[in-house]
Amino acid sequence: MAATRAPSRIFISHLAGKPVFDQDGDQVGRIRDVVVTMRTDNSRPRVLGLVSEVTGKRRVFLPMTRVTAIEGGHVISSGLINMRRFQQRPGEALLLTELIDRRVRLVADGSEVQVVDLAIEQNPSHDWEVTKVFVKRPVRGLRRHGESQTVDWEALIGFAADEPGQAAATLIATFEKMRPADLARAVHDLTPKRRTEVVAALDDDRLADVLEELPAQEQVDILAKLEIERAADVLEAMDPDDAADLLGDLPAEEAERLLELMEPDEAAPVRRLLIYSDDTAGGLMTSEPIVLPPDATVAEGLARIRVQELSPAHASQVYVCRPPLETPTGRFLGVVHFQRLLREPPATLVSAAVDNGIEPLRPEQPLHAVTSFMATYNLVAAPVVDDSGHLLGAITVDDVLDHVLPVNWRQRDLHALEASANASAGEEMRGGGHGA
Repeated sequence: MAATRAPSRIFISHLAGKPVFDQDGDQVGRIRDVVVTMRTDNSRPRVLGLVSEVTGKRRVFLPMTRVTAIEGGHVISSGLINMRRFQQRPGEALLLTELIDRRVRLVADGSEVQVVDLAIEQNPSHDWEVTKVFVKRPVRGLRRHGESQTVDWEALIGFAADEPGQAAATLIATFEKMRPADLARAVHDLTPKRRTEVVAALDDDRLADVLEELPAQEQVDILAKLEIERAADVLEAMDPDDAADLLGDLPAEEAERLLELMEPDEAAPVRRLLIYSDDTAGGLMTSEPIVLPPDATVAEGLARIRVQELSPAHASQVYVCRPPLETPTGRFLGVVHFQRLLREPPATLVSAAVDNGIEPLRPEQPLHAVTSFMATYNLVAAPVVDDSGHLLGAITVDDVLDHVLPVNWRQRDLHALEASANASAGEEMRGGGHGA
């Protein structure tokens, strides 16, 4: 095997998110963490390999014996990557997930410091080890930042201790650019202790995004571990339909207590959604579509659908109604598809571009009727109105898919991907980076 070419020292913060290429120059993944074996004494941990995120957002193990180069902001590997899902073993630690942000002590004076980064290097035997640790001291007095320094691994103690309430700021910073579904998968893969710490450190909006993408039981488990006031705040940050689905999985008394703690104007749409069965149009819809009065202009409609936080399905059309414009609205007049908005002059009134040729859904219609309706008219979103013609909400295609797919499809999908990968990878064991 060719000798590994790499800078003499690599800080793992520089590795996180970097692409992994095979020897043909094709990208096969991205680095998400570094796996080391922790030793019983205070000697340097040996680097076993890297955790690489590959197609399907699955995280697999890449042994260091397969790494032929770490240079120019990327990693080059040799041979085929075993596609079996990475599972952490006893005695192993993840540098980014578990050791960064940890509080340890300096051997010299016993003072407490916090780990900011760790460096790995090859020793004369060509094994990779953790050699240096970049640490900072706690903020003292009027200083806005604690003093920082780089020390040898042996200059610190306390890595083996099980630290309660470990910080997670640096780890969360690596999640910053992840899509909610990918972040939810990353949170799902954490150990229970680290998951609790990360959940505590996420802001309410980001945690709401994560909950919306997790299986129902994991949503319930995470919510149950939050202080009840914060749980109510997170529910307020969720889309009303997702909040209603989550509350529907809780005991009625607990759900009511959370609703009472929510702001009244945030709780009201959730309460309205809870009266409908999950498998009806009313249970599927969101109560916050884009609603405009008939005298709004095309320019105003385009401005509303440009909002970055909107999903593509929600931004696919606007709903034109008589005031009031909060659901349930005044009389529903029709929809304007975003392609029509793009074709009309900006000063045109949306009432002149309304499509009212399709009969809207009723809240009591069952799931099979909703799916047939959307498939028949090739829609990615559809209005739901009551018997008096008031707009109650809108159903988007992602809402429908969530209910058409099997229960807990997110977990089942992970297992199916893993089984497929194992079949294609054969019976090769992950031991290539474990003493081979």
